[in-house]
Amino acid sequence: MPRPAVDAQVSLARHPDHSSAVTATLTGPDPYLARATVLSAHGFRWTSDETMTLARIDHDEPHYADQAARALREDGATVEIDPALQEEIDTEWTYGNAPTHWQWLTRDEIREATAEAQRIHDDIAAGRLVIHRHAQDGWTTVAVGTYQDGKSVHLHGEDYVRQETMDYDSEPEAVADFHRQYTVAVRPGPAPLTRIERAAAKVLSAPHAETPVPATARTAAPAEPLSKMVPVYAADPGDHEALLNDFLAANGEWEKYRPHDETTIASHESLTLRVEFLHEAAHGDNAWTVAAYESPVGERLWHAAVTPTTPLEITKALLNSLASGNGWGSGTAAAVTKETLAEATRPLAETGWPQTVRARLIEWTAPDAEPAGVSFDTVAATKPNGSTDTWTVWGGNTPHQPTWAVRLSTHTPAALLQDITFELAYGQGHRKRRTSTARTPSRLTTQPAIPRPANPVTRPAATR
Repeated sequence: MPRPAVDAQVSLARHPDHSSAVTATLTGPDPYLARATVLSAHGFRWTSDETMTLARIDHDEPHYADQAARALREDGATVEIDPALQEEIDTEWTYGNAPTHWQWLTRDEIREATAEAQRIHDDIAAGRLVIHRHAQDGWTTVAVGTYQDGKSVHLHGEDYVRQETMDYDSEPEAVADFHRQYTVAVRPGPAPLTRIERAAAKVLSAPHAETPVPATARTAAPAEPLSKMVPVYAADPGDHEALLNDFLAANGEWEKYRPHDETTIASHESLTLRVEFLHEAAHGDNAWTVAAYESPVGERLWHAAVTPTTPLEITKALLNSLASGNGWGSGTAAAVTKETLAEATRPLAETGWPQTVRARLIEWTAPDAEPAGVSFDTVAATKPNGSTDTWTVWGGNTPHQPTWAVRLSTHTPAALLQDITFELAYGQGHRKRRTSTARTPSRLTTQPAIPRPANPVTRPAATR
C-alpha cells in the first residue's frame, strides 16, 4: 500500500560552523510529520524554529543525512541536498588514527563500531547511562556506569572508539572492580567532555522557538522527559528498593529477612551490623535505619537514619562503606576530636565548601546555588550515646526543613562519614528536566538506540 504524501520540503546542507554537521531546513505549510517521524529518528535536533541539526561524535553525519533524505522521500517529502553536502555523501573516507585492527574491517563493520560509540555517547547525554567514576588509563579514558535497566558496564576509549568492555549485574560490583583495576587514578563522575563532544554540543545548543502543535504532529508519541546531570545533593531520589536488592545481591555476607510485609532487614554475618529498610516509607518516615553494635548482644555503638527522598547515590555511599568494612567504630567512650572532624569532612574542604561556626553548630555548606550542607552539633556530641542526632547531611530547601537528610549519631566512624562527604562533594546524579506539556512532541523525541554489533570495536577522529 502506498504511503500518504507529506506536504513538506526539506533542504539539507553542511553546517557553516562544524566540519561534518548537517542542517535540515524545513519549509511548507505542515512540515511537522517529517520532523517527528524521520529527522528526529535519524538524530536531528531542533536548533531554531525551522532548522534541525545533526551533529555526531563519529563524524558520520553525511551518511545518516543521506539515510534521512531517502526515508523522507519515501514518505512523500521534497528533499533538496546542497551540492557540497552531496559531495561529502559521495566521498569515500576513512578515520584518522584508527585502531590497527580496523584495517581488517569492512566499511560497514567500521560503521557498526562507530555507531555503537555514538549510541553510548547519546545514552550518557540523555541520562540513560549514568557514569559513576572515570580514570586515565595510559593514553585514553576508562569509566564505569549503570544503565536505567540496571546493567552496569566498564567503558574504554573516547569519542568514536569508545566501547563496552565488561558487563556487571550490579553497580556495587562494577564500581568495586573499577577501583580495583585503576586504584588511585579513579576520579568521581564522568570525564570532562572531549574536543569532539564539545564541538557537537555547541552546534546543538541553540535555543529553539516554540510553535503550535498541528494535528498531524500529535500522532507522534511524546518521549519521556530527559534528565540532566546535577550535583548529587540536587539529584532525584531514585529507586531505593532496587538499591536494597543490589546491595544484598552483591554482598553475600549480609543475610536478608522480612519480619513484616513493610520491612526488610539485612544483617551482617557478624550480627553486629544491621540495616532496616521500610518499603512504603512516607513523608516523615525514615526509609533506612542503620545500627552497629559492640557484639551480637552488646551496646549500640552508632546509628544512622536516611529519609526516602535522599538521592540514591548518597545512600549507596553509606551502604558501600558498610560493605567495605567502615561500619565498625572505636566505641562509645572515644571523644570526637578536631582530627575526627577534619577526617570526616576532608572532601568538603578539598572542594571549597565554606565552614561556619554558629552557637552549637559547625556547618559546611555547598559552594553553589543548590542548597545542601553538613552540620555537626557540638552539644549533642556531649550527650549520652544516641539520645540526639549529632551529624546531619542534608540537601534542598533549608537546613531546618530539608528536602532530604541523613542523620547520624556521635560515634559514627569518621571513615564512613568521609565516604558520604566524598560523594556529596564530588558525586553527580540525575534530575528530570521540567518540560511543558504544550511543547511540540517531535522536539522532545530522543534518538533511538542503534543496534549493537556482536563484537563492538573502538573508533577514531575522522579525516575526509
